[in-house]
Amino acid sequence: MPAWASADFCASLVRLAPSSVAVYRRDLNAFLDWAAEQSLAGPEAVTRKDLRRYLASLTRHGYAARTVARKASVLRRYFRWSTETGRCPSDPCVGLSVPAGVARLPDVLTERSVESLLAGQGPATSDDHPLRRLRDDAVLELLYGSGLRVSELCSLRPADLDLAQSRMRVTGKGGKQRLLPLSAPAVRAVQRYWEAEAAARAGEAVGDDAALFRNLRGRPLGPRDVRRILDRRASEPTHPHALRHTFATHLLDGGADLRSVQELLGHESVGTTQVYTHVSRRRLRSVIETAHPRG
Repeated sequence: MPAWASADFCASLVRLAPSSVAVYRRDLNAFLDWAAEQSLAGPEAVTRKDLRRYLASLTRHGYAARTVARKASVLRRYFRWSTETGRCPSDPCVGLSVPAGVARLPDVLTERSVESLLAGQGPATSDDHPLRRLRDDAVLELLYGSGLRVSELCSLRPADLDLAQSRMRVTGKGGKQRLLPLSAPAVRAVQRYWEAEAAARAGEAVGDDAALFRNLRGRPLGPRDVRRILDRRASEPTHPHALRHTFATHLLDGGADLRSVQELLGHESVGTTQVYTHVSRRRLRSVIETAHPRG
């Protein structure tokens, strides 16, 4: 649909992760399909009334309020871009309001679940390949011990880690870098993995830009590979991002201040980090209710 310039819009989203761009593309294409049914030929033909009709149709078709709010956010960004690039005389999203829906608190693992996961006590670890077992140990220690995003973990290179100083350089959203401490268990796990991999791949030429974590065929791990690690190791369904949530919540439970957690997570706004204070308070309330005589 050249008139809509959807490909150009998606190409402009340079600060977003590829997975986020894919969501924008999918949500925008869904709107463009609807617009074609309404005989809307381009962004200049869309009015605020059209957008309200579209969002209302999503609600009628059973989409959750949070999903509708996300799709509205995509449209706001698209029409702002269309206006700024001269494709639309005025922004039809101005004044468009959509209920944001109820925010869902992130899933957080218990300390016992984390210990079981890191110890490799899941159902599929007893006959695991030794090198893969060591790699998975290191992956999980970094996800939980430093609160990494999966994309950040997959982009790590050996040169990014300084095991002697127990720290690493991480490239986050928008290419922004931050220096993070490495936990002692993570340092040990990475060291064991490095030594085992070096022995297993003796004589193999490896460039400086090679991925830190690779599969048994030497290919870099991707987000799906990390998800499969959790599927093998966890005793119950767990998403890799839950380890990041757990990292932040356990820090706050332990008395860490919000600004420090914000810096560790790489959040631009402390408001994004504040959701974990709600999780921490909920957990503390649960402890009181179950453990205190007058809970």
